[in-house]
Amino acid sequence: MPVNKYYSITELTREFGVSTRTLRFYEDEGLIHPERRGRTRLFRPADRRLIQEILRGRRIGFTIAEIREIIQVYKDPPGELGQLKLLMKRVDEKREDLRKKRKDIDDTLTELDNIEEACLGRLAEIGVGT
Repeated sequence: MPVNKYYSITELTREFGVSTRTLRFYEDEGLIHPERRGRTRLFRPADRRLIQEILRGRRIGFTIAEIREIIQVYKDPPGELGQLKLLMKRVDEKREDLRKKRKDIDDTLTELDNIEEACLGRLAEIGVGT
């Protein structure tokens, strides 16, 4: 790949399956900083990698604020080490949150099963078939 390779917004929206509005939103949020030539946005390979990581973060449930924090830690001291430690902390928090949600869902499904069983029992008592 040439050193001065730029990507257009159209190329990136097609590659990542996102809208131009999404990429402009990430730019407005300060997550990416494409070069501007008039009204044209030119994305560098570093912008492309950031978009890839932003989308990955969104898929696993990170907020824009959390993604911004992780990106910023990389740019500031202690750099990559700090970013990795923060990312590991955020991953643990996200994992725990998902475990809690899974437990809540399991509890709700059990409760729904109990309600259904009670309804079927009562229907049988009053002589109505299902």
